[in-house]
Amino acid sequence: MPNDINTTLNQLRSRLSEACGDLWHDFVDPRDAYAGEDGEWWAPLVASGGGGQRVDTPLDEHGLARLRDECRRLAVHNEFAINGHENRVNYIVGAGHVYLATPRKGRHAPDALAGRVQAVLDEFQHENRWHSRQQEVVRRLDRDGEAFLRFFTAGGVTRVRVIEPDQVAAPERARHDPRARFGVVTEPGDVERVQGYYVDGRFVPGGEVQHRKANVDANVRRGLPLYAGVRSNLRRAERLLRNMSAVAEVQSAIALIRRHRTGTRTGVEQFADQAASSTRTDAGGRTERITQYGPGAILDAPAGLEYEFPATGIDASRFVAVLQAELRAIAARLVMPEFMFTSDASNGSYASTMVAEGPAVRMFERLQANLMQDDCEVMWRVIDNAARAGRLPRDVRQQIEIQITPPSLHVRDPLKEAQVNKIAHAAGVLSPQTWSQRLGLDYDQEQMNLKMHEHRGEQ
Repeated sequence: MPNDINTTLNQLRSRLSEACGDLWHDFVDPRDAYAGEDGEWWAPLVASGGGGQRVDTPLDEHGLARLRDECRRLAVHNEFAINGHENRVNYIVGAGHVYLATPRKGRHAPDALAGRVQAVLDEFQHENRWHSRQQEVVRRLDRDGEAFLRFFTAGGVTRVRVIEPDQVAAPERARHDPRARFGVVTEPGDVERVQGYYVDGRFVPGGEVQHRKANVDANVRRGLPLYAGVRSNLRRAERLLRNMSAVAEVQSAIALIRRHRTGTRTGVEQFADQAASSTRTDAGGRTERITQYGPGAILDAPAGLEYEFPATGIDASRFVAVLQAELRAIAARLVMPEFMFTSDASNGSYASTMVAEGPAVRMFERLQANLMQDDCEVMWRVIDNAARAGRLPRDVRQQIEIQITPPSLHVRDPLKEAQVNKIAHAAGVLSPQTWSQRLGLDYDQEQMNLKMHEHRGEQ
């Protein structure tokens, strides 16, 4: 009787185990649709706690810091990411933007005032190495998703320093203050009106800091790195290239493989000793046999010996196609032609890409416009600081305006462009100053150079 009970229990356990096993294999976690390939969960688009505030950044400061660190590693170690960053700097900043102080439209400001304002702007650019700092700002915007510039003034002279994104965070005492999330203190109910920032735990008024954000909406407190959405693609492309190179290196390093069909181990070793030209001992004490074959050498194989050449089986083109597909996906995120991102000119033409209606030109023009808007705000800070120190009139804003000229993005024919400028100048619609800006020249400096040239001719 007990044996029958045990048998019945074992059968029930077996059936229950089989049923549970089938259920387990068929189970689908509904959260799988929101999990990335790296095991990371997608962030919800609406913050918890009500209010309906959109958040396009990770839900906490630690998540944002991890994402930023990951993209920073790509910017240092991933060759494709580095190329993308450098090309964007090349086209957005280029040789540098030109800043010119001119009398405001409808105002009769004295020419001397425009010259004084221009001197202040030139001084600021020289003191802060502004061209290099422009490049750094664009690189930081792409790499970190944001750039913090802090302004210091002494005697009417403005200096700029950079605040690292990791320094901006809410201190423990303000951790639960909704106005100070991510270290950005805003007015209640209006995220876009910033009152200040917590930098290393200390409050810094918003008037001393310019915060440039990228890849997020205006009502999001912090920016997102450029490669946040394609960082997995960049890692896959890097690993794929590494694996391709490693396989090709191994296959090409092994010239041939001899197969001894009927030989014993002792016979194979004797054959290897006889065929070796020389021997050497490696660091581990193992003896290596070296056999040299001259160009066009003919190998005579004894009976039962076969030769294989593994290098002939290499077909790297299959992996190259996969690598190019990954790189195209990343280039699509950057709105850049593939050849700009990969440096492979075989799949594109610069002349056909950098035309007025091309997607890349439109994208770079948009980025240049954003950069000019932020830079114009910086230049007005510089002018206002000089005015408060008495170096410029208090009403300088009403009399002077700033013109910013970025480097041209279009494919240009210098001769045709010169003819167009000449016709526009003769028609009275193009000033010599603007003409000089288009040529990348300083109008005032060129006038001085012309006078010096004429003076030397008279001597």
